[in-house]
Amino acid sequence: MHVLVVGGNRFVGYELAWRLLAGGHRLTLFNRGTRPDPFGERVERLRGDRTQGELERLLGERRFDAVVDFAVFRGEEAAEAVGALRDRARHYVMISTGQVYLVREPRPSPAREADYDGELMAEPAAGKEKEEWDYGMGKRAAEDVLAEAWARDRFPSTRLRLPMVNGERDYHRRLEGYLWRLLDGGPIILPDGGERPIRHVYGAAVARAIATLLGRADTFGEAYNLAQDETPTLREMLTITAELLGAPPRFVPLLAPDIQAAGLDVAAVSPFSGRWMSFLDPRRAKAELGFRHEPLREYLGRIVAAFLAAPPASPPPSLARRADERALAERYA
Repeated sequence: MHVLVVGGNRFVGYELAWRLLAGGHRLTLFNRGTRPDPFGERVERLRGDRTQGELERLLGERRFDAVVDFAVFRGEEAAEAVGALRDRARHYVMISTGQVYLVREPRPSPAREADYDGELMAEPAAGKEKEEWDYGMGKRAAEDVLAEAWARDRFPSTRLRLPMVNGERDYHRRLEGYLWRLLDGGPIILPDGGERPIRHVYGAAVARAIATLLGRADTFGEAYNLAQDETPTLREMLTITAELLGAPPRFVPLLAPDIQAAGLDVAAVSPFSGRWMSFLDPRRAKAELGFRHEPLREYLGRIVAAFLAAPPASPPPSLARRADERALAERYA
């Protein structure tokens, strides 16, 4: 197949590209070209900014067996993709998010694909809540464009909804931040005791799922949740991580209001906590796509092993506030 990958050359898209090349597929990458890639002459590169409407111009007369779009965040961008790729792509895959459920009212948990429709939240006034709401609503607008294009013109698209993605190449450096905290031996704050069930997805599992569904006509017009089977608490996940690293954890459970009263953002203290964490039900993807996911301990082990084999030169910027977190934790320890 000739596959176009839009954006996503840092994390899941990077893994997908290697998987497609290994499978003997022809690959074209469309992104702004601000980061180097290791693919050499194996791929064709189109450099441009899709937010500036350059997608259709740069595609020219090219045709693709499949397109995977990691960089569609608004309805206008989805509409541009439909216009540019109509009759020139046999399958279009949008990488969406579980946040399309978090702007629902009430929020479904666990969220199933059938929970997409329904009343939506009112727009928050400002701040972080507004940013998160905008993201979820933008992804919904993009999904709606694709659903309408399928119903109206049979534009062949599939929407994949992801929760937080973990992996060795996570450029948000979320789990890595905890590895550094464990290494320095200091206390680790668990908002509300870290007892809320969570559900993530491993980046390699997502790349594998995308590669295997390309060209599948039975997925056209459909949406699927991709997530791990296990629903560990934050405490359980970090306990496993600490064991794999060989570091005894020093957990300090704190109520969210106490964290906020200290001037710290709960989601910043723990990127695996907070009200904007989606909790997806993956049963449909397992049944219809054959989606499979590495067990939690196995994929955490891979991330820890990669960290130990080649640790970054310095901790992520999020740990700049470590002194404030330590002071708060020691106050309650």
